[in-house]
Amino acid sequence: MSAIPPDHGRSWWLREALAQPEFAGDPCPPLTADATADVVILGGGYTGMWTAWFLKELDPGIDVILLEQDICGGGPSGRNGGFVNSFWGELTRLAERFGDEAALRVCRAGEQSVSEIGAFCDKQGVDAWFRPDGDLNAASSTSQIGEWADDIITADRLRLDHLQVLTTDEVRARVDSPVLHGGVFSRYGGTLHPARLARGLRNALLDAGVRIHEHTHVARFGVGDPVVAETPTARVTAGAGVLAMNAWAQHWKRFRRAITVRGSYIVMTEPAPDLLSDLGWTDGMGLSDYRSALHYVRNTPDGRIAFGIGGMQPDIARHIDARFAYDQPSIEVAIADLHRMFPTFRDVGIEAAWGGPIDVSGDHLPFFGTLDPGTVHYGLGYTGNGVGPAHLGGRILAHRALAKYDDVLALPLVDLEPRRFPPEPIRSVGAAVANRAIHRRDDSLDDEQRPNPFVDFVAKLPRRLGYNLGP
Repeated sequence: MSAIPPDHGRSWWLREALAQPEFAGDPCPPLTADATADVVILGGGYTGMWTAWFLKELDPGIDVILLEQDICGGGPSGRNGGFVNSFWGELTRLAERFGDEAALRVCRAGEQSVSEIGAFCDKQGVDAWFRPDGDLNAASSTSQIGEWADDIITADRLRLDHLQVLTTDEVRARVDSPVLHGGVFSRYGGTLHPARLARGLRNALLDAGVRIHEHTHVARFGVGDPVVAETPTARVTAGAGVLAMNAWAQHWKRFRRAITVRGSYIVMTEPAPDLLSDLGWTDGMGLSDYRSALHYVRNTPDGRIAFGIGGMQPDIARHIDARFAYDQPSIEVAIADLHRMFPTFRDVGIEAAWGGPIDVSGDHLPFFGTLDPGTVHYGLGYTGNGVGPAHLGGRILAHRALAKYDDVLALPLVDLEPRRFPPEPIRSVGAAVANRAIHRRDDSLDDEQRPNPFVDFVAKLPRRLGYNLGP
């Protein structure tokens, strides 16, 4: 079955949310006149909006202006898979990098964010389909069996009990796919409707008095004192600024080698609740495998499957262009992989298909900091796992902007200097070559074939050099 045409680059999530008045909300016109504020925020995604939310919680009288080049939720925050993760899946990496105690503090802070997102939805009356039913990571080929060993060893060493090792039969009792083998279930995490959350948060900010200007492109940004954000027709002058631009931060010289951009693509089936019930998968548990270009999969309350594939790159893509919103070859790969994992859905229609850019950090971890002379703060590098961590990021950045201490400022992600990627053109060309090798290797392993030795070497080279290119 071929992919359907794109719908102006919008995700199914965002189109579904905007069709309902409670999520569409009142319009936020572009900035047309000069303005002043206490804090100006660039970016109307989760990080920018949660920052504004926490600023208002900390100081209800603060004057905040948020500028978004599209609409709030139009970027990755409204087109991701809707996995609400903390940092428990990165525990081993965190412990190796920062030590056990610091790693546990990060994971517990992330866990708190997941709970607080659910509480926000309840209190604000935002029906974002929040279902904290855990995460299942399972092998989708025999080569992936045992990939969870390090996580189990780390959890056992730290006397944690959040992971449950499952046999093939136990995995298939939760999701009856013929390609799934053993795996690990974590009770932390779940799924939600990402665009409903984004739009619900936007509308809550408007109610709190935050001034939001959508369709506002910032052409120049001065990081001095005061902070000045200039658009083609107006400017905002503020005492502090927050950069919450996700993958678009790559255009800043300071971040050019701190992140690299990858694509991730999702296909959404038509509703098939009976077939989903036959799979035994009717709760909100998220599912992912251990491929290098991993699959991330979840269902919806109305019986759909949203099937995503990460770590994609549309050729040598040095800039974010329309291919990141929709790339036909990548969509076709996602559909073929969906049908491999769920053959009973082969005759179910594909209702929507879309993509989005991911701000990949060399450490596979987000990082937060402050630019000289200390008036502008930033957060990025979520590497495709930002729904939960962006809430924590907003809390970090709000406290930084107000110069108010909180324990989150002592987390090792704050003032973290990420591993730097090679300069251009080495980065884009090298990533494109490695990306093709990764997919060829994954395809061979999916077919239970031994990869070509040279392809295998090239596919593993980024990790040997210390980089993790996938979400």
